[in-house]
Amino acid sequence: MLSGARSYFEANGFSEILVPHITRATGACENIATMFEVNFFDERRYLAQTGQLYLEVLTPYLGKVWAAGPSFRAEPDVDDRHLVEFTLVEIEFKGGFDELLGHIEGTITSMVDKVLKTRGEDLELLRVDKERLREVRAPFRRITYTDAVDVLAGSGVKWGDDLKSAHEKHLTHYYGGKPLFITHYPKAIKFFNMKENDANPNIVDSADLILPFSGEAVGAAEREHQYDRLVSRLLDSSMYRLLKERGGSLEDFAWFLDFYKENEGCKHSGCGIGMNRVTQFVLGSADIRATTTWPMNRESNV
Repeated sequence: MLSGARSYFEANGFSEILVPHITRATGACENIATMFEVNFFDERRYLAQTGQLYLEVLTPYLGKVWAAGPSFRAEPDVDDRHLVEFTLVEIEFKGGFDELLGHIEGTITSMVDKVLKTRGEDLELLRVDKERLREVRAPFRRITYTDAVDVLAGSGVKWGDDLKSAHEKHLTHYYGGKPLFITHYPKAIKFFNMKENDANPNIVDSADLILPFSGEAVGAAEREHQYDRLVSRLLDSSMYRLLKERGGSLEDFAWFLDFYKENEGCKHSGCGIGMNRVTQFVLGSADIRATTTWPMNRESNV
């Protein structure tokens, strides 16, 4: 699967980047509470969850970049959905939202095609329905978050709620058991630098790719690149409130914000692809622990 992703990136002009795995809070996803803290020569650092911000600042110079590496989440649950360590594939590039969704489609289909072409015997051994995988073709269906809430209204979901795993499974079933983009989520529940929609500032130009068996496998958005907006959004975010509670400050984001203060960069977009969630989809497995030789959770003793 990773070979399939790399083939797509190389064919489309992406440069592979090695990003740091011990970071400040700039290596966090939305939830600071799930970061592993590290004593870094008597300073607070964290095991990285994402290389997104490190990739973003390279887009003005390299155009298209990607990285693959471990993402560490202090997930307390031992279940079929969460891992403490998993592989995250990320891209950032000069360009907008529609082009972003196209790159996601291209990456996922390349991954699936590579598996079909090179691992047919493995798929048969694991009793994977290869015909289901052969049907993975772009374009994927797209609905808005508002559309999703309308479908889920009978389950008590209201506009502004974050969608849960059970909601995602219902949506993929409702729309025919195939990959599904959900776009334009509420700004209040998403990462601070997802770009506000020009027509409606209450939503962001974001998308999650929902897959059968695994649910959310890709988180994506066009990025905000104006300094004043970035600072304002960060200070207003729940992420920053949690960071302050843990003794952090705006200084944790200084290098990233300084880049945009001196250079507002360019229009750019990106995503993170959870390899294990995509693997669940390929295998047709409801348990994420089936997607890796050494599944890591709080009970692991590897």
